[in-house]
Amino acid sequence: MTIAEAQKKIDLWITTTGVRYFNELTNMSLLMEEVGELARLMARIYGEQSFKNPQKDHDLGDEMADVLWVLICLANQTGVDLTSALEKNLLKKSGRDANRHKDNQKLH
Repeated sequence: MTIAEAQKKIDLWITTTGVRYFNELTNMSLLMEEVGELARLMARIYGEQSFKNPQKDHDLGDEMADVLWVLICLANQTGVDLTSALEKNLLKKSGRDANRHKDNQKLH
């Protein structure tokens, strides 16, 4: 699925099954909540923290998808075309950082 297709599918889901979008501030708060859940899982899988319930299924992809879902909701309700925004952002980074990382001795 492309980013544009994801934006359309989520919009369709929100406007049919979900009834309507939460307001932008609520969705921004939900995005932070979802990022926090992802961070918690990352800290336990890749960091030093342990799981309270190691037998529970821990799905990193599902947590990332939750973050993406709310981000797409915000894009839809604010009129952002994420495909164009990502392409523009990649061009910006490619120009600005063309040699930055290659020249960073900390990365070698």
